[in-house]
Amino acid sequence: MKHLISSVFFLPSFIFAHFQVIVLGCSGGPGETNNSAYLVGAQSSNDFIAFDAGTILHGLEIAVEKGAFTKINKNPVSPWSLTGEILRNHIHAYLISHPHLDHVAGLIINSTCDSKKPIYALNATIDAIRDHLFNGIIWPNFGSEGNLPILHQYDYKRVKEKEPFLIPNMQMQGQAFVLSHPDGYVSTAFLIKHEEYYILYCGDTAPDSLEKQKNLEMLWREIAPIIRNKKLSAIFLECSYCNHVDNNHLYGHLKPHFLFEELNHLAKIVDSTNSKKALEGLKVLVTHIKHPPLKQDSEKTIQNELYQENDLGVELIFLHQGDKVML
Repeated sequence: MKHLISSVFFLPSFIFAHFQVIVLGCSGGPGETNNSAYLVGAQSSNDFIAFDAGTILHGLEIAVEKGAFTKINKNPVSPWSLTGEILRNHIHAYLISHPHLDHVAGLIINSTCDSKKPIYALNATIDAIRDHLFNGIIWPNFGSEGNLPILHQYDYKRVKEKEPFLIPNMQMQGQAFVLSHPDGYVSTAFLIKHEEYYILYCGDTAPDSLEKQKNLEMLWREIAPIIRNKKLSAIFLECSYCNHVDNNHLYGHLKPHFLFEELNHLAKIVDSTNSKKALEGLKVLVTHIKHPPLKQDSEKTIQNELYQENDLGVELIFLHQGDKVML
């Protein structure tokens, strides 16, 4: 079995990297300072998209302290701090998987100092943000639809499942895929292409074995050819709970057993004759580990359980706030 990968993973040379990921938040709660938000850009770029936005400014502060933005210098005539400059001028779009607070709280609370940019999401997610968050009651309407006054800071870009969309100024193309969180509540996976390489971000998701609709199987069939062609740089995949948590209390999330159940299913689709080698070396970025205020260290338990379950030779990368990961 492969050893656990350290929380910061740098390739020895930028020649082999296609994407960079900067972790603004990676927990599934219940703390409020480290929730799901990941900046993704081309390997040598200072421009990013954000997968989800649970924690933004605090995550930027941690990432700056850790040296994740050494190529970005503060404008000496700007009134904004370096974190403000990055927020306003280097994050070009938000891709929101679903509107639960641990995935959008940073977007909402930081909107007063953000700049104009698009929010890409499925209809159900846009509707929820418009009607229940940027609605003039919970928060001023910084969106482009909904209750007056409409401030038009964020342009809602409604994407259709599997239909490619372009992200301006990023030379990136995206596709959205429906996930169950759980059955009846829509979450999203975003597949991003830059040049000839891809990265897949999965928002919160239940395993297919507990759902009526097999949304993950449909996603796996879409990405299998990319894996066969060695063009998928990494998969973000959540693992919220330890294996001892009862299935009835997963609330639309994965635990180590189900994460590898799904990866084994993907492996069989990629190569039915040699599935145990089909995903060997594939980078799996583990997200959304929950950190309840208990004596037991749930993160360490989940890491050990994933290590024990890893019969596919995938590279498990455990993320921490402020990390910069080259993929």
